Amino acid sequence: MEEILEQKKERVILVGVALGDGQEAEESLEELKELAETAGAEVAGSIIQAREQIHSGTYVGKGKIEEIRDLLFETEADGIVCDDELSPAQLANLSQILDIKVMDRTLVILDIFAKRAQTKEGKIQVELAQLRYRATKLTGKGVSLSRLGGGIGTRGPGEKKLEMDRRLIRTRISHLKTELAGVIKHREVQRKQRQKNHTPVVCIVGYTNAGKSTLLNYFTDAGVLEEDQLFATLDPTTKSVELNSGQTVLMTDTVGFIRKLPHHLVDAFKSTLEEAKYSDIILHVVDCSNPFMEQQMEAVYETLGQLGIKDTPVITAFNKIDRTGKNSLLKDVRADETVKISAKEGTGTSDLLRVIEDVLKKQKIYLEKKYGYDEAGKIQAIRTHGQLLKEEYREDGIYVEAYIPKEILGMV
Repeated sequence: MEEILEQKKERVILVGVALGDGQEAEESLEELKELAETAGAEVAGSIIQAREQIHSGTYVGKGKIEEIRDLLFETEADGIVCDDELSPAQLANLSQILDIKVMDRTLVILDIFAKRAQTKEGKIQVELAQLRYRATKLTGKGVSLSRLGGGIGTRGPGEKKLEMDRRLIRTRISHLKTELAGVIKHREVQRKQRQKNHTPVVCIVGYTNAGKSTLLNYFTDAGVLEEDQLFATLDPTTKSVELNSGQTVLMTDTVGFIRKLPHHLVDAFKSTLEEAKYSDIILHVVDCSNPFMEQQMEAVYETLGQLGIKDTPVITAFNKIDRTGKNSLLKDVRADETVKISAKEGTGTSDLLRVIEDVLKKQKIYLEKKYGYDEAGKIQAIRTHGQLLKEEYREDGIYVEAYIPKEILGMV
């Protein structure tokens, strides 16, 4: 009997507010449905209210609350999930009026992150984001939070964290920030080592479930989890990839972006997301089969803007053309280059490597030089860090034409 109860999914009603474009609200609620299902819930129904602004006290208006109450009764749902982050007052009022479990989009996303985090850094970042979120909901919420029990929102730090008072949460946050600082320091050491080795870094970014991990696995056999789910992978992975010329680059996969990405997560995952800031190329992977592709691209650029990433070259890889066809019209006016690929089937991936090489070439300087045979080791450095165009063995030495990073000019 206990096993049956554990397997029973929470049934939830989705609630959204349309502040103008009703189509956009429907798209957002459709995504919330995917999020709720990824978190382990079953969606029993949904309600959208068109309003000029979100109700400051109850998120939706009084009449819509009655509709929600009726739908909860009809569907025997266990709770509701609102499509925006609720204020403490909204959360308290809705919980009191409906006498049912009330969640918001942020809580669901944090719950998924808690389930996906595998590394020490990932777990620290998730717990930090969860505690910051819960700290904002403590006012007058001790009783309601303690009623959450199992289900969405109780993974990660554990239910005991829900009972912490402000002082204990602040102490725990301080401890986590100290731990995270150590991890960040280690990451910075690794980053400086990569810069010292002059190995170009290509940072893969994109909306969640766009196919970033599939692409990294195709190039590197990285063994990163691939699932047709939101936030299937959370922890970043860096692997080396050899380009067509033989030059090596490092490809780093990052956490997927999403519309209304909670600021708690952006803050907590800043060290991970900043891998993009220090990269030589941003590889923006886009699911071109998704009907909301344009909005997803906008969400990615918005998050990159929050991280202060503006001048780094962007290559947009329109992925999943196996679902849309190679001749589909696709463009990204903010990208330096675009290419159509299928990471699953490998289509267009050689073109992508060529484009990466072309973009890197623009960041290099042209070298034309003759080396003595006792300097052959320098040519290997050119081959590793640059693009060797010509190599001729002559009587008086080795003639070379190449593109090299300006950082190694003094070495060769």
